[in-house]
Amino acid sequence: MILTKKYDFLIVGAGLYGAVFAHEAKKRGKTSLVIDKREHIGGNTFCEKIEDINVHAYGAHIFHTNDKRIWDYVNDFVPFNRYTNSPVANYKGSFYNLPFNMNTFHQLWGVKTPAEAKSIIEEQSKKYQKNRPENLEEQALSLVGEDIYYKLIKGYTEKQWGRKATELPAFIIKRLPLRYTFDNNYFNDNYQGIPIGGYNELSGGLLEGIDIQLGVNYFKNKESLEKLASKTVFTGKIDEYYNYEYGKLEYRGLRFDHEILEIDNYQGNAVINYTEAEIPYTRILEHKHFEFGQQKNTVITKEYPLEASTSQEPYYPINDEKNNAMYFKYKKKAENDNVIFGGRLAEYKYYDMHQVIGAALAKTKNLFDI
Repeated sequence: MILTKKYDFLIVGAGLYGAVFAHEAKKRGKTSLVIDKREHIGGNTFCEKIEDINVHAYGAHIFHTNDKRIWDYVNDFVPFNRYTNSPVANYKGSFYNLPFNMNTFHQLWGVKTPAEAKSIIEEQSKKYQKNRPENLEEQALSLVGEDIYYKLIKGYTEKQWGRKATELPAFIIKRLPLRYTFDNNYFNDNYQGIPIGGYNELSGGLLEGIDIQLGVNYFKNKESLEKLASKTVFTGKIDEYYNYEYGKLEYRGLRFDHEILEIDNYQGNAVINYTEAEIPYTRILEHKHFEFGQQKNTVITKEYPLEASTSQEPYYPINDEKNNAMYFKYKKKAENDNVIFGGRLAEYKYYDMHQVIGAALAKTKNLFDI
């Protein structure tokens, strides 16, 4: 006797990839069960309401894209505001605009024209020019020179990666954008903003009408869960799926310390990076500024980078030669399984949010519209 499966898809992970996949499947008359080990949907985009402020529980998520199709897609679920990411760097109490632009160069050197700024950067960087930089430090110095590197790059990068810049491969910094205009907009994308009401509005809209089970560990319930569906969509760590057969892929992690302050404005900006090595956190977020909040109190978050082995969640894949070679083995193995692997952890690839959505849309289009 052939048993009919209750669902077409078991989707492991209620983040953006899983939510978009489930929504697109539903549009085509397919059924899905979405599970997540956490007690909420939305993955790392989840916002916790504190002091009537949408706190980005897993770090700042700023939506940006040049793809109007994806911008229109997300705005169908929730309107986005006009937030423009304009972070500031704090180096030993002095403030510098990011990305590196004429405001930054004026703050560093007092220059007023692009020609003056270019002259200083060329003078500082020329002594480091070589055919092939051997590490990140040499690469960065050859691109921007000493002042920008030592004040705004070195300490932040070493904290982020947990390694000396001289021990990091040069390819991590292939280029450093230098803008010779007074423009503090961090992203070059045409479309940018934050969902009005927070990202839970987006993930909730995507998963509306879809069966969800939260607080469910896939690996502890794998056999019973897979009996429910014809096919599995897996968005977790691909190495964990295969029980680390070829070894453990490496990630950097983050720890978030949230704090309620009984003042209405702590730092005047949503994101301030701390670029000196002596300060252990990489940045402070003040969440109300993502949505131009006027609440009585404020909530700030300090981000501390960690090795993923000491963190509950992996965040950034370490895409060096060793890890990429290991991932390729898992990817080859996955090609022979009746499982769809998608998302940042399953594909061992750093994705921005619009890229995750684009990947899920491409996968469902190929799957359903052939």
